[in-house]
Amino acid sequence: MIAEKMKPLLQNNSAIRMMFEEGKRLASIYGANQVYDFSLGNPNVPAPDSVRQAIIDILDEEESTLIHGYMSNAGYEDVRETIAQSLNQRFQTSFRMENIIMTVGAASGLNIILKTILNPGDQVVTFAPYFLEYGNYVRNYDGELVVVSPNTDSFQPDLIEFAEKIGSKTKAVIINSPNNPTGVVYSRETLLQLGEVLEKKSREAGHPILLISDEPYRELAYDGVEVPYVTKYYKNTVICYSYSKSLSLPGERIGYLVIPDSVTDAEQVTAGAVIANRVIGCVNAPSLFQRVIQRCINEKVNIEAYDRNRNLLYHKLTEYGFQCVKPEGAFYLFVKSPFDDESEFCSICKKYRVLVVPGSSFACAGYVRISYCVSYEQIERSLPAFEKIAAECGLVC
Repeated sequence: MIAEKMKPLLQNNSAIRMMFEEGKRLASIYGANQVYDFSLGNPNVPAPDSVRQAIIDILDEEESTLIHGYMSNAGYEDVRETIAQSLNQRFQTSFRMENIIMTVGAASGLNIILKTILNPGDQVVTFAPYFLEYGNYVRNYDGELVVVSPNTDSFQPDLIEFAEKIGSKTKAVIINSPNNPTGVVYSRETLLQLGEVLEKKSREAGHPILLISDEPYRELAYDGVEVPYVTKYYKNTVICYSYSKSLSLPGERIGYLVIPDSVTDAEQVTAGAVIANRVIGCVNAPSLFQRVIQRCINEKVNIEAYDRNRNLLYHKLTEYGFQCVKPEGAFYLFVKSPFDDESEFCSICKKYRVLVVPGSSFACAGYVRISYCVSYEQIERSLPAFEKIAAECGLVC
């Protein structure tokens, strides 16, 4: 009964989700406090109190037909205008309501824009390491994902190989900054050079190449690091944003697309994206949470809690002999495995009930991802286990 396109997905089920399920199994045996699950990017920091209050106020103040009813497939006009004006204030842009489409999170936004632009056989380029669902999203519309090898010195994009891998079939490029899994923020210089490559390659190809910026971690940046707004560096840029991390609402699935007027055929692309939102089955973004976002447009989670986790785990792991580029954003450490085959390292970690995700799940073998969006206390409890792992791997005596 099952479709041929689904069979590879069954065989290669998400390592992240499988590790998460393994964590639950081990917790049932040893107790939750004796299992150190760093697998899933599920925010531990609670949503701001204002989110809860906004939900209560909306339910008290508005008619149920307005809260729970249909609206334009693009979303409520006043919500979209609020988001546009907030972006203009923060990033000196000039967006209008018409540039915003409300989506069921950033993943839905990516699927919407890919469905809008891809023909069978079109290629989409991305940089390893990357969120592996990108490949599935591209294949949903019979496209081909082309991967640029990781630059493991800094995890900034390798723009030389990038230029080599763009061809006549290239329709789009996906970037993700702050990055999952490395926590690296793409610098202004990187984006300037990337934009120059895309301008040149678009001319050579004879058609525009769309840059899709996947930004669920935009608000999670540390040490004063700037996360540049990508539309300023290349005119054919679309933004996919989610409130999953910035407001700790991953299960509510709320976000938006930005399609600037500078995008080639912007009106047609926007119209197509609105239709794609409907025909892939989303219809519209959740109505209640559109209203919540409007009231909480300037709210943020407690980023200091993530920063505290980041510093403790990074400093301790490097003290134990592990190698890692210090993350500038998001809530992940991407740690070099002591062994070429990181599955051996993951097995040793699991022996001490530490659950991490192999870097091969992000097209970057030889590394593991550690999600530090957990309680500070869990990190403290895990440190003796990490020290034992380091000793077994020959990193410390």
